[in-house]
Amino acid sequence: MAAPDRDVFESTFLAAIGAVSLTAERIEQLADALAERGGIRRDEARTAIEDLVGRWRSDATRAGERAGAGLQGVLRDLGLALRSEVEDLELRVALLEHRVKLLETDEELALPPPPQR
Repeated sequence: MAAPDRDVFESTFLAAIGAVSLTAERIEQLADALAERGGIRRDEARTAIEDLVGRWRSDATRAGERAGAGLQGVLRDLGLALRSEVEDLELRVALLEHRVKLLETDEELALPPPPQR
């Protein structure tokens, strides 16, 4: 049953990509064609198309977010870190190194000079 689910996902994904890429000019052309063939007013057709495009765009966004969340789960299961997590850790290490250097400098300044012979 994995194949039909995959086919549905691919079809939905491709439709969403197509909807997201619709330009205003293309929406106008579709509205004109729908008004001619469907016997409805042009502004009604345009509103219907814009509503559909808006829904498809939000569906595409949600699908992308779900795919990203699923991928993050897979990466965690594999024991891999996300780039943002690695960058956060690099920053924390740099801050700690800076603090250690400051402490070492303070200790060097606080030490009495070595005895001279």
